[in-house]
Amino acid sequence: MIETGEKIDTNFKLDIVKDGEEQKVSFDELLDRPTIVSVYMRNNTSGCDKQNKSLAEHADWFDEHGYNLVAISKDTCGSHKNYAEKLGINYILASDPAYKFAEATDSVVEKNMFGNKYNAPTRSAYLLDTDGTVKAIIEKINTKDHASELKSMIENL
Repeated sequence: MIETGEKIDTNFKLDIVKDGEEQKVSFDELLDRPTIVSVYMRNNTSGCDKQNKSLAEHADWFDEHGYNLVAISKDTCGSHKNYAEKLGINYILASDPAYKFAEATDSVVEKNMFGNKYNAPTRSAYLLDTDGTVKAIIEKINTKDHASELKSMIENL
C-alpha cells in the first residue's frame, strides 16, 4: 500500500456520477482541492451502505472545510445514480471496475469469500492533496462511523 507523503499516479480516467449526471473524467480533475477518496466494495450491501450513509450525513461538513468527497467502487454509473438517490448522496460516486485507483495506491489484495480467491481493493480511505500527494490514510474503515474517523484524521493533520 502507498504511504503517507508519496504521490499517486493520477493519469487515469474514471466514469463518475456528480450531481446526478454521468461524466468521464481524468482522476486529476477531481483534485481541484484536497480530496478524500473512500473505497467501498459494492452498492446496496450492508457495510457499504453504512459507510456511505455516514458520509452522506456529514458531506456538507467536508465541503464547508474545503474537501471534496469521492466514494469509489466497481459499480456502474447507472447503479451509482440509483444508489445516490436512495441514500441521499450529494458527493461524487466513481465507477472503477478495472481498479485503477487501487492500482495507483497499491491497495489491491487477495481476498477469499466462500473458498473463492479473488483480487480486489481494500476498504480504505485516502486524503489526497491537489497534486496527488497522500496526506493521510485509513487502512481499515469503520463503516458505522466513517465520517467521524475522517473528521478526526483531518483534525489531527
